[in-house]
Amino acid sequence: MKKLFSLLVFLSLSFGVQAEQVKTIDSIDVHYSAFTSTFLTPEVAKAYRIKRSKYSAVLNISVLDNSDPEKSAVPANITGTAKNLVGQIKQLHFREIRDGNAIYYITEVPFTDQEDYTFKVKVAAGKKGNGEVRFDQKFYVD
Repeated sequence: MKKLFSLLVFLSLSFGVQAEQVKTIDSIDVHYSAFTSTFLTPEVAKAYRIKRSKYSAVLNISVLDNSDPEKSAVPANITGTAKNLVGQIKQLHFREIRDGNAIYYITEVPFTDQEDYTFKVKVAAGKKGNGEVRFDQKFYVD
């Protein structure tokens, strides 16, 4: 499974989509990326129960302990919203995926062609760090 999810992360970085970004909050690094679900192979999408659609994006969050030389994964409570330019707000419902020592949080977001979203993702990792990641992303139907 770890190879499949590594492929998912690789795919999110390989295409001309929003590259993975990182925000440091206290002693955690919050890695985030958003990409159209059609970038996933059918096998990866099936393995992670992600609907492949040219009108669906995947938001991927991982939280790593930056005080640990191994940068180990940190469990966290992840919540958030996606707001488009006309002010419609969608609540994000993240699923936790554990694959060996790795922990990922993913959610899907429907979109229309050239739709812009502002994402606000709250990360609560206890004493390690708590805060918010904000970013904008425009999605295109491929």
